[in-house]
Amino acid sequence: MVLPGIAVRPKGVGRLRAGHPWVYRTDLADTGGLSAGLVGLADERGRGLGTALYSPASEIRVRWLAPAGVTVDGGWWRAMITAALARRGGITATAYRVVHAEGDGLPSLVLDRYGDYAVAQLLSAGLEAVRGDVLAAIRDVLGPRGLLLRNDAPVRQRERLPRGVELAFGEVPERLEYSEGSVRLLAAPWTGQKTGAFLDQRENRALLGTLARGRCLDAFAYQGGFALHMAAGAAAEVTAVDSSAEALAVLAETARLNRVTTVRTVEANAFDWLRAAVAGGDHYDIVVLDPPAFAKDRRSLGRAIAGYKEVNLRAMQLLAPGGLLFTASCSHHMHRGDFFAMLAAAAADAGRRLQLVEIRGAAADHPELVTVPETGYLKAALLRALD
Repeated sequence: MVLPGIAVRPKGVGRLRAGHPWVYRTDLADTGGLSAGLVGLADERGRGLGTALYSPASEIRVRWLAPAGVTVDGGWWRAMITAALARRGGITATAYRVVHAEGDGLPSLVLDRYGDYAVAQLLSAGLEAVRGDVLAAIRDVLGPRGLLLRNDAPVRQRERLPRGVELAFGEVPERLEYSEGSVRLLAAPWTGQKTGAFLDQRENRALLGTLARGRCLDAFAYQGGFALHMAAGAAAEVTAVDSSAEALAVLAETARLNRVTTVRTVEANAFDWLRAAVAGGDHYDIVVLDPPAFAKDRRSLGRAIAGYKEVNLRAMQLLAPGGLLFTASCSHHMHRGDFFAMLAAAAADAGRRLQLVEIRGAAADHPELVTVPETGYLKAALLRALD
């Protein structure tokens, strides 16, 4: 099949040759009203650059898929998803990410497995145009009992695509149980965050389970993944703070599944609760801070950094001598340098000497490409209070 062609201007060509798959609207020659779908790319001298997904309404007009001479068809999608699945071969959890979009060479495709079920997101108009091949490949490779499409992500609006949740085939329950080691957890694929659960923190939850001791705090706990891992470890007690009564109800239910009695839930604004805990002279041996993304766009980054600094400062003040703080940011627009500069400023204002024990990030099934900084959205650190 002959694909419609697009000429890429030098700046876009340089970006592609540097290993980044995106080409912006301003870096393309006239596209002549092309529809969404697969396109062939060439530089302005006609030299082939490969095959890409084209989205006519997006600022990211082109997402590169394969080099010139490679046919992108149903077999290609099957091979790519099969290769991504093989890279997850050592994962023992029953829920994990199979395809992490650009991180697995499949831009705008997210695919998560929850045991016998799968949940996907098609996040660009170009990908939506080839959904038949993509969904058939998912069925062939994973063989799930059902596939749910969580196409309710806000990014679809920028692609001028409808938002919604739809069942692609089979059946997918409203609630799914999955396991991370010995800890049983619940996902809500139809209504929960992301595809039903925060799978990117899996390895960090396991780490905190091994470190847990004494009094532990899970702030911005959501459904308590960190709290449950710490309770399953050596924690004497765990306090889980979140503003969502619904999320805390799920945490209480999951605690019963795990026969855990050491978790105390607190429905409160975490900012206010942390401030009050410091004023009350409270201290914890382990503190986990895993807040939502404060920076929704670049314009809000300054306010977001101030918010992250506030909660980290309070968490540092709550640490007992020798205590551990695990802190994270999932804001795409906050770079690693910003994150660690914020932590240094918070430590200075808190008057605490904090040792950097380990730099952390997303679980291995959420891989980063070194040439695509956007894939490194989750920044995290494990810190120890020296006094």
